[in-house]
Amino acid sequence: MTLTTIKENRDFRKIYSKGKSYVSPVLVTYVLKQRYNKPRVGITTSKKIGKAVQRNRARRVVMAAYRELYPEFENLGYDFIFVARGRTPYVKSTDVMRCMKKQLKKAGVIK
Repeated sequence: MTLTTIKENRDFRKIYSKGKSYVSPVLVTYVLKQRYNKPRVGITTSKKIGKAVQRNRARRVVMAAYRELYPEFENLGYDFIFVARGRTPYVKSTDVMRCMKKQLKKAGVIK
């Protein structure tokens, strides 16, 4: 299982502007349909989250939740951006996964 990540600023801007967003206290999810049959993911954490330790933990927690859900949409062509919120570094990855799953169901990505 190799995950494809979004690195280019123009890709982030495109998904922010054209994608659909889903908000919760733990996570904001942006989803945009794309042509390829491989999902791509980008994770952002701002300085509002805290210092580097909290931001890195937030990224790790979000990535762990994404990896857990990945087999459900492995062959679908979507771009995802997950934006960590203030509570993200202080919750477990299972809580983030539950929230992420709810948002992806609402987006119609998973059943």
